[in-house]
Amino acid sequence: MTDSSSALVQERAAVADVCRRLGAAGLLIGTAGNVSVRVGDRVAVTATGAVLAQLTAGQVTVVDLEGKTVAGTLQPTSELDLHLGVYRRHGAGAVVHTHAPMATALSCVIDELPCMHYQLLALGGTVRVAPYATFGTPELAESVLTALDGRSAALMANHGSVAMGPTLDKAVENALLLEWACGVYQHAAAIGKPRVLDEQQQLAVIEAAIARNYGTTQPLQEGKP
Repeated sequence: MTDSSSALVQERAAVADVCRRLGAAGLLIGTAGNVSVRVGDRVAVTATGAVLAQLTAGQVTVVDLEGKTVAGTLQPTSELDLHLGVYRRHGAGAVVHTHAPMATALSCVIDELPCMHYQLLALGGTVRVAPYATFGTPELAESVLTALDGRSAALMANHGSVAMGPTLDKAVENALLLEWACGVYQHAAAIGKPRVLDEQQQLAVIEAAIARNYGTTQPLQEGKP
């Protein structure tokens, strides 16, 4: 077994584990949604029709970047073109597509998710909503790829959400962050019109995050509280 094939064994198991975690968290319902991770010129992706909250490594198919199956016994997800398009155009390491409740609800009523909380800057700021198209079609894949330009996540009109990242863990983190932000927006909008951070406020957050290494643990410095 080569190093590459050995890694794919691990990644197929990792994809299955992520699906079970997201299913337990309520982001993946039944067979709806799909997850993939890229290893070199190979992609481990969930099989179509599989119950994601109970997914096993054997239900993760391996394809090349042209979509040809190279390992596994099941047909890959119907959204394979979307996943492969993300890898080709955006150079991501992993993709998570869900029908998460909050994200899906907002995708039915808004044209974009505004940057009303600074944590959305981790996704690139305002989250675009890709125009509706039938699932599994080139039209849907293209609209989502466009919505992802300069972003790490997007909503899919009347459908769900997609998040990408350099690693599988980061893609999952982005998917969870998007669902949280959608929930915050939904609750805020039920009370009144959510305030949106302007460009100056967003820039100040970015500068503060860089200066403070925000989001990472840091050792105490001697003589400081």
